[in-house]
Amino acid sequence: MNEERRDEDSDPVLGADRFEADTHGSSAEAGRGVTGLGGFVVLFMTAAAALGTSTIYVLQPAVGDVAASIGTAVPDIGIALAWGPIGYMIGLAVIVPLVDRCLPRLVLCLQFAVLASGLMLSSLVVSASQLALLVAVTGACSVVGAGMTTLVGRLAEPLRRATTLGVVTAGISVGILAGRVVGGSLAEALGWDVMLRCFAVACAVFGLGCLMLIPKAPRTAPMTGYLATLRSVPGLFVRHPALRIAAIRGASWFFAFCAVWSGLAVTLVQPPYAATSEQVGLYALAGLSGLVATPIAGRRTDRVGARRVVLTGLVLALAAVIPLGFVLPGMAATMICLAVFDAGLFAAQVANQSTVLDIDPAAPARFNSGYMLAYFIGGSLGTAFGAAGIGWFGWTLTTVLSGVMVVLAIAVTLLWRGARPAPELRS
Repeated sequence: MNEERRDEDSDPVLGADRFEADTHGSSAEAGRGVTGLGGFVVLFMTAAAALGTSTIYVLQPAVGDVAASIGTAVPDIGIALAWGPIGYMIGLAVIVPLVDRCLPRLVLCLQFAVLASGLMLSSLVVSASQLALLVAVTGACSVVGAGMTTLVGRLAEPLRRATTLGVVTAGISVGILAGRVVGGSLAEALGWDVMLRCFAVACAVFGLGCLMLIPKAPRTAPMTGYLATLRSVPGLFVRHPALRIAAIRGASWFFAFCAVWSGLAVTLVQPPYAATSEQVGLYALAGLSGLVATPIAGRRTDRVGARRVVLTGLVLALAAVIPLGFVLPGMAATMICLAVFDAGLFAAQVANQSTVLDIDPAAPARFNSGYMLAYFIGGSLGTAFGAAGIGWFGWTLTTVLSGVMVVLAIAVTLLWRGARPAPELRS
């Protein structure tokens, strides 16, 4: 282990990350594993991250049922559900920083309380506009996973931080994949409104669980106003090169990830494929590889350093995305490429996010908030590009251009040699 740590310290990128964390002195050390995270608590945090994340997706399979029930057009419901990701990005910007300013377990409990209320009210809507408002609110509070990963940065044992992060991140992945599956199954069996009430009850239970199980952790943010804390986030990108680099490469590969998946969905439903929704959904099973990759990537990051894991994941993703543009007629070959592509990018995400949480382990929420916001902006642009790119360029060139974004992330990782963070002025 000592040899592995020396190798990590000699890494120019990780060395810069470690330098930035060390410059915080005793305050950073105070945040490292002050209470620790037991195995059951980590399991609970993982399940909570999965549930919170899933709430954005549970209504997507039931858009037709919702539209018929409230007497509106299906596209209107689709537009209403589009407010979920918008709310999610707002939550990343304004809610996640509260994890450092307030008691984390109280913040997370209140998020689940709002989720429970929002889902219950959503089951009673009579118009698409009402649904849009509630979807935006629940979307903002569904950033539970980002709050949990922030808490991992503060409380996990330093030598196992990335390992724990990988486990909790797997929960977020489960939420993304299972939200549609469980939501669709319950909606078909019980009705979309009863399905939402089931999720509301689950959120209420997990809200109480946060109060009971999340360790007590004191506030660690500087004694400044809430608005001042929010205004300080953009400045972190200027002062901390490690955050800037992590955001650039993370946004680049998440652009590629979302472009591939949105482009694939558009391609499959058009001639000559003309796949059904069920057939399109089968391709999502390839995303299960990410669930396997994230805990492994976390353990490897703790052992050999983040930069190696990031590069390995990106090279795997690049090796998969280029042939992906040519093998689509074959479902088996396409799913293999998608599985490798997803596994590589999920692994890179765990390692990359660990460098963000290492910048200031005593108060990682602002850093995680800024990083995740940049990450999801990249993903939103990628989703739009993938859907439009099929009409502009076709499937093959869309995957090639997605590969170019992965190459950009690789180049940023290889070329950056670290820099000292600029001093942070405190009022």
